[in-house]
Amino acid sequence: MVKDGIDADLIIANNVLAHVPHINDFVSAIATLLKSSGVATIEFPHLLPLVKDNQFDTIYHEHFSYLSFTAASRILKQGGLTAFDVEELPTHGGSLRVYVRRTDTGTRKVHDSVGEMIARERVAGVETVSFYRGFQKRVSQVKNEFLAFLLKARMDSKLVAAYGAAAKGNTLMNYAGVRPDLVKFVVDRSPAKQGKFMPGSRIPIVDELHLQAARPDFIVILPWNLKEELCRQLASVREWGGKLVTVIPGLEIQ
Repeated sequence: MVKDGIDADLIIANNVLAHVPHINDFVSAIATLLKSSGVATIEFPHLLPLVKDNQFDTIYHEHFSYLSFTAASRILKQGGLTAFDVEELPTHGGSLRVYVRRTDTGTRKVHDSVGEMIARERVAGVETVSFYRGFQKRVSQVKNEFLAFLLKARMDSKLVAAYGAAAKGNTLMNYAGVRPDLVKFVVDRSPAKQGKFMPGSRIPIVDELHLQAARPDFIVILPWNLKEELCRQLASVREWGGKLVTVIPGLEIQ
């Protein structure tokens, strides 16, 4: 593009930065592609809520990095870019959208939000080992609570299903060692997933008709980041006394 005299006024990179194996090269390429007055927006899951809210199920191997704003700002600076604004989004349980310009030619004023986010992360301790030290213990507690719930449900002859064959749900099921004896099936609206199985756990993925036919006692919402939307969507389960369950950041039954 640039060698042909074409450069960009705007580059949008939503949920790609965490997937890039060579992050420094990627950022430098954005700087190369931008016009001198151009803007890029980069969106990625935020490390701060990931750790604080036990979002371990968002850690899967297609992601190469999990970024704080502090770390992202340093990477951008090394690549010739300056973050001039940042906003928080609810996506994926908490994401950041960072607005950047070229450092050498960009003229956009750096907003207060940049310094405020850096300060907030510093107070939380994201640059210290102590911020991460208790993460594994909290993750293990979430797993143990989930397994205890499933085992009690089986002992009480209760039927447990799940909703949403999401990547994060697959991480949870495999980490906890859940199999079809504990969760009978997973409902998903996508025809591309129906008739298949959750990888590793081998839990069958079915359509929504199975939900009405089986009338499970408990439905585990796997994409917890869509909890409010799915609770409204699954309101009809109350008709047979079914209850909705979320596991992250801690076990909740409602």
